[in-house]
Amino acid sequence: MSHFINTTRSHFDAVASHVLGQLTSTEAITLNLSAEDTLYVRFNANRVRQNTDVQQMVLSLQLQSLGRTVQQSCTLSGSLQVDCALLSNVLQACRAEVSVLDVDPNQVPIANHGNSDDCFTGALLAPQDVVSSILDSAQGCDLAGLYAGGVVIRANRNSAGQSHWFATESFFLDYSLYDGPKAAKGGYAGARWDTLAWAANLARTRDLLDKLKRPTVNVKPGQYRTYLAPRAFADVLGMMGWNALSAAAWKQGRSPFKKLVEREAKFSPLLSFSENFGLALTPRFNSQGEVSESLLPLMQAGELRTLLVSSRTAKEYGLTGNAADEGEAPRALDVACGTLAEADILKEIGTGLYLSNVHYLNWSDPVSARVTGMTRYACFWVENGEIVGPINDLRWDESLYDALGRKLLALTDWADIDPACDTYYTRALGGSRVPGALIEGWTFTL
Repeated sequence: MSHFINTTRSHFDAVASHVLGQLTSTEAITLNLSAEDTLYVRFNANRVRQNTDVQQMVLSLQLQSLGRTVQQSCTLSGSLQVDCALLSNVLQACRAEVSVLDVDPNQVPIANHGNSDDCFTGALLAPQDVVSSILDSAQGCDLAGLYAGGVVIRANRNSAGQSHWFATESFFLDYSLYDGPKAAKGGYAGARWDTLAWAANLARTRDLLDKLKRPTVNVKPGQYRTYLAPRAFADVLGMMGWNALSAAAWKQGRSPFKKLVEREAKFSPLLSFSENFGLALTPRFNSQGEVSESLLPLMQAGELRTLLVSSRTAKEYGLTGNAADEGEAPRALDVACGTLAEADILKEIGTGLYLSNVHYLNWSDPVSARVTGMTRYACFWVENGEIVGPINDLRWDESLYDALGRKLLALTDWADIDPACDTYYTRALGGSRVPGALIEGWTFTL
């Protein structure tokens, strides 16, 4: 176990005890810690562009008093004396703010949801080996990207006695290979760096880049049999985090899956997915310290099993909660594989499109669960089971009721981890494990 994990745990326990010891009889508090010790290395033109090591601890306080709730956060210094004084001031600021708020009729009272302690150790590259391990393999390539590796921590305590701890050692390398203006996107992530796995990953991306050298094919708008590689399919399924699986959005008439929830529509029997916290991508506990089941089935053989229901939504609408966070979006989506082998993908496409990546997704018509987006990076026209050449970027627009329903032909017999790569303010947790998907008649509009 790393020194950072041990010292952060000790410091969190000490400052939490300090804050909890200052509460009055009418107050309750929840404390959430977000911490990381991460090496970030940014590459450009197969050289190091920037590197830095970030150690930070951010503590969020949620104070409840007489039916009112307020939340504030601050960055900890690591000095117990300094941080205890800081948190005393933050607590006073919360008290001043909560005293002028209206009573919240849907407040979920702070309660003891038990204890948990999960620590996932990895085998990451030593900091001095990161650059050579990545760039030596990519000699002759124009590689640009970001490596982030190290420890990420989430912890939670409250005045009712609950205590949760989650620490994980992991890395991701989000990269592209360029040939002038053309680029092929790649990604490698996990808890253990495997030199052979990285070499194979890089070789696949190089192969895609090499195919981009073929003459560009002008594809007209229309409907085509289309293969979405795991990363592209993960982005499409990521739209389910935009209200589709939210119980609150359904009750408020904002859910794109309204027809699915109300049994007016269903998806293909090929499609099953769950929240799977066994992937170790994110903690089982949410910001309230509520602990989800390790495996929460959401879709089974095309039929919705449950929506994501936070305690606040459960209280407001008389539902049963399932420890979803307030945003009610999937945190660790795990999609069941199918039977399509990698060697058979081009043959099964026949004539159509191979999409490695998509971007700029948005709901174009939430009522019909219609999503729009663009192709991106290495996307190809396929004829008679062979890649002919790359395509110009295309706009697509497709209903998930169709794409995940009658149009879904097959899912691959393997899946890739697509980790959260966000680094705004702090390194994100979460992600998904998703196979590739073969879809009939994917609609391209521009």
